[in-house]
Amino acid sequence: MILNAASKAVAGALRIAKPSLLQNEVAKVSSILAVNRREYAAKAAAAPKGGAQGKVVAVIGAVVDVQFDDALPPILNALEVQNRTPRLVLEVAQHLGENTVRTIAMDGTEGLVRGQGVLDSGFPIRIPVGAETLGRIINVIGEPIDERGPIPTDKLAPIHADAPEFVEMSVEQEILVTGIKVVDLLAPYAKGGKIGLFGGAGVGKTVLIMELINNVAKAHGGYSVFAGVGERTREGNDLYHEMIESGVISLKDKTSKVALVYGQMNEPPGARARVALTGLTVAEYFRDQEGQDVLLFIDNIFRFTQAGSE
Repeated sequence: MILNAASKAVAGALRIAKPSLLQNEVAKVSSILAVNRREYAAKAAAAPKGGAQGKVVAVIGAVVDVQFDDALPPILNALEVQNRTPRLVLEVAQHLGENTVRTIAMDGTEGLVRGQGVLDSGFPIRIPVGAETLGRIINVIGEPIDERGPIPTDKLAPIHADAPEFVEMSVEQEILVTGIKVVDLLAPYAKGGKIGLFGGAGVGKTVLIMELINNVAKAHGGYSVFAGVGERTREGNDLYHEMIESGVISLKDKTSKVALVYGQMNEPPGARARVALTGLTVAEYFRDQEGQDVLLFIDNIFRFTQAGSE
């Protein structure tokens, strides 16, 4: 009891004499947590723990059940089906028990058979990021689909990362000048904010997005990332060629101002539900690592939610 009373007295004296001491320690801990949260992607890239072997036990459309002999891979880990062309990536969605995980396929599962080998990568789906992605079209798993060869970069980032704390977010209000007079006058866009373009089929939502990308690239020198979620393949192709004609994408040099991420209508629901995160990862790299103002377009959000329900 005497020792207990003495320790309480000493603790009270410390609180009275040095209140800033505790505050400093709390600040240190907070800064360490912030650094750890920010280095999430780097850690995942640097020290993957993978290599667990499994086998396919059931295929139900885009849903594939995989059984492992040893420890189960964590939820959101990427698994790769072996001896399959083209490459098929599965993302862990549930632990079912009995050493079995339920996964969502990022591509078609035609030809997949029971007993086929599956390898755990040890980390979430990782995609290439950086200036090398500008002017290129990639899919949900970061593979180029524009028939212009591989993307020459070793910078990879996982599509799943911890969200930033509220204290890390900017609270300053600033208007983004789009150069479209009716938008800037009647419905101005806030920097760092979100805006939705609502309208029926064929009224010009995608045309407005194209104009915004063009204006921001030429007026501010900023980058844009366009994520096509469940859009028509024809529209995606037309958008790409319109950007080449307008000079936003350059095939001759490295002056392109936009990166394109496509998960079109023909893709399975797993790819359409994750392609928005792939686009977000590309945009966040430009914002966090290169200090750029970035416009992220997702066309369209309805089909993104539709893919989630599928």
